[in-house]
Amino acid sequence: MFTGLVQAVGQVQRRAGGLQVLIPAGAGLDPACLALGDSVAVDGVCLTVTHRSATGFDADVSEETLGRSTLAAKAERRDWVNLEPALRLADRLGGHLVSGHVDGLGTVVAIEQQPASWRLALRWDEALYGRYICEKASVAVDGISLTVAGCSPDGAEFWIAVIPHTWASTTLQRLRVGDVVNLEADLLAKYTERLLTGTKGRPNAPSPEITGAWLAEHGWG
Repeated sequence: MFTGLVQAVGQVQRRAGGLQVLIPAGAGLDPACLALGDSVAVDGVCLTVTHRSATGFDADVSEETLGRSTLAAKAERRDWVNLEPALRLADRLGGHLVSGHVDGLGTVVAIEQQPASWRLALRWDEALYGRYICEKASVAVDGISLTVAGCSPDGAEFWIAVIPHTWASTTLQRLRVGDVVNLEADLLAKYTERLLTGTKGRPNAPSPEITGAWLAEHGWG
């Protein structure tokens, strides 16, 4: 589990059977603090440390992960990635609960520099995930916890106000219109949807109509 507060920026490259993440000296995340088996969010993707060195760490990556994220393309380019070690129970939850399981990809629609921030507009590549987006909701963009400033009626397109600290400390500053990013919707939104429309082990059963009577029957007021 992560918070979406990036601690360092590194570079990712391919290795046999997985990826290697290189962490520049003084980047804010010391590889010596990592142990075999630790979880690290790499651009919002939860990876497990399989080998550690003085300059970074290695991780195995499944076909599922490569197919759902930008890691394969970034590794080919030796591109920069956001890094965050796993949350400890005693840590402050400064962002929001991020699982490191990417839901889908998004495309950068627009980038606008404003007097005190940057306006970053994104669009889900699969519009169905827009149902998890609403104004002031949380969303992880390449592993960064961000707040939705506004969205289209279906949530498929949304925009974010990025403060200068976040812009300068992450890979957001490297984005260009048309670039692809990893997106993870708010975990609580997905669980809430499951609880309200769950079919109790009957995957083909129709979802119930959410009415005042239905909510009262199920203990919601």
